[in-house]
Amino acid sequence: MQSRWSDLEAQEFQSRYSNHGEDLALRVYTSRLIGADPDLVLHGGGNTSLKSRTRDLFGEEIEVLHIKDSGSNLASIEPEGLPAVRLQPLRRLRDLDALDDETMVAEQRRARLDPSAPNPSVETFLHAFLPHRYVDHSHADAILALTNQPDAEARVRGLFGDRVVFVPYVMPGFELARRAAELFEKSPEVEGLVLEKHGLCTFGDDARTSYERHIGLVDEAESSIQKQLEDRRLLDARPVMAIRDPEEVAPLVRGALAEPTGNPDNPFHRWIVEHRSSDAILEFAAAEAATRLTATVPITPDHVIRTKGPYALLTDPPYGNLEALGDRLRATVEAYRAAYREYFDRNVREKGITRTSLDPTPRVVLLPGLGIFTCGPTRRDAQIAADLAEHTVRVKAWAEMIGRYEGISEGDLFDMEYWSLEQAKLGRRAPGPLEGQVALVTGGAGAIGEGVARTLLSAGAHVVLVDVDGKRLDAVHERLESSACELVEADVTDERDTHYAFREASRLFGGVDVVVAAAGVAEVGELSELEPEVFERTLRVNTTGTFLTLRDALRLLKLQGTGGHIVIVSSKNVFAPGRAFGAYSASKAGAHQVGRIAAIEGAPLGIRVNMVNVDGVFGSAENPSGLWENVGPQRAASRGLAPEELPEFYRERNLLRARVTPEHVGNAVLFFVTQQTPTTGAALPVDGGLPEAFPR
Repeated sequence: MQSRWSDLEAQEFQSRYSNHGEDLALRVYTSRLIGADPDLVLHGGGNTSLKSRTRDLFGEEIEVLHIKDSGSNLASIEPEGLPAVRLQPLRRLRDLDALDDETMVAEQRRARLDPSAPNPSVETFLHAFLPHRYVDHSHADAILALTNQPDAEARVRGLFGDRVVFVPYVMPGFELARRAAELFEKSPEVEGLVLEKHGLCTFGDDARTSYERHIGLVDEAESSIQKQLEDRRLLDARPVMAIRDPEEVAPLVRGALAEPTGNPDNPFHRWIVEHRSSDAILEFAAAEAATRLTATVPITPDHVIRTKGPYALLTDPPYGNLEALGDRLRATVEAYRAAYREYFDRNVREKGITRTSLDPTPRVVLLPGLGIFTCGPTRRDAQIAADLAEHTVRVKAWAEMIGRYEGISEGDLFDMEYWSLEQAKLGRRAPGPLEGQVALVTGGAGAIGEGVARTLLSAGAHVVLVDVDGKRLDAVHERLESSACELVEADVTDERDTHYAFREASRLFGGVDVVVAAAGVAEVGELSELEPEVFERTLRVNTTGTFLTLRDALRLLKLQGTGGHIVIVSSKNVFAPGRAFGAYSASKAGAHQVGRIAAIEGAPLGIRVNMVNVDGVFGSAENPSGLWENVGPQRAASRGLAPEELPEFYRERNLLRARVTPEHVGNAVLFFVTQQTPTTGAALPVDGGLPEAFPR
């Protein structure tokens, strides 16, 4: 590991944040240097601070501590992410024998100069009790490989000698701060503190010194480990050949992870799934030591809120039989859940406390030959778990190869997992009704497709938009502005393309729960004048395209085993066909009938299939309906209207005098997929009320 300090960059930060002062600008700079290196910190990990002076309202000079707040990420931190707290009242608290969490947090908040500033880190006292102006704390992988050992202290002293102080494991907070300060004061000349199973602290009176001490110590640890690992394969693993692609297996993993709720109207709690693979991961999963190592606790306690403690490992996966593989996965997950419940019950009993159990679902599943599958309520949560898991398997492998991996005790892990201050870092909001669910929408570049996607995203779903028009897809994606939305360019009339779209959804999010078939085209022409190729092209998109979409949807949903929803964007023309609209009316009627058959066949699998019969959806100025752009001029001419008068004509002809929008269609889809009623095989009109099109 090399220092990435640059005098030029440091000057740029001083110029950029000149109104915050030179010292804080450099604090931001080196914080970002640390945060940008995943071998040091990941996803909100680590802490940095600066001690400086300012004047209060009376003009009196006071000493303050700028400390990373509990929600900031070092890689992108701004000065506001380092709120200032008064140092004197915090330092006085060191004289106390103990300080409970609630009081500790209250005192930290009370010490803020700006009461509206973010909450200071739970490690504030650790930084406050050390005398140095700059303090850097990371969870460096190499340091954790040394300290997650039965003989951690001897290893640290053997490598660093008297240049660091070794601090035995104490749960973060007030007690760790006191212990670290006491040990430091016995050796005040040291360059840093090595916190057992919790990382490294370095310090200095200037930003560069503290940062480069940090890098230097981590580099020594890395070099020592690499020297011990020379000419050795990771854990001497025996490679496993997987005959399945990850996107084939992901729906099985996701189905196994879905937790039954006991509620027939919402039978499963689902998760977004992320897949990762690398040589290191594959070698770890195939190693003989994998069974023991996956059962151990995380490399640093902070990870438990993202990955839980142990990982789930599927040994000898039956890749040749998907049904057997699914059964084994479900059994593995259920065994994990049972073990988690025992872990929870055991700890609350032994500690004599009352707690509400968190969910027992594993966040990390290892499959030899395929890699890691992680899950979370959102894609970001799943990706964070995957990032942490990638580093975890590497560090555990290092630790095992140079000694024997040993994490904190189960009791300490439980305390960390159920620590309210740690759970608060997740910052969870009330979940949307479709949180953890994935929706695939064909015709996603169209006006209706965009409206449906917008509604589903607002309900918490992750969405895959499928369309043959890549340029329009990009424009829709830009307007939606959501990281939970992905695009797949595919033609629903090509079975290879539809299959690819569903595989991509599985690769991106782990599977699919909701499928909205909204792709469609229209042609105008009386039957006596209609060319066969025009009729067949309309059938190919509207009927065959819907059939191919439903076929792949039913196959994937069956494989996943957690039910699901299919909604077909149908048409009022199914019940009230129009003159010179024979190709469209017939094709939509065919798709409608295919949907009704799918409802019959999908019901035993918990799959509901419904139709939304729409009329006169013209879209918006940003995304006008392609269907109406094609047929609108002719439909207007047949009624003696100008094209721009057609939307008003359709509004006036329905009972409610309503203009039907893409968002109205999205609301109808949402009604079905949130299971407001036990309904399948139904057609819901979204047309403002047309008596001739009333379903019958």
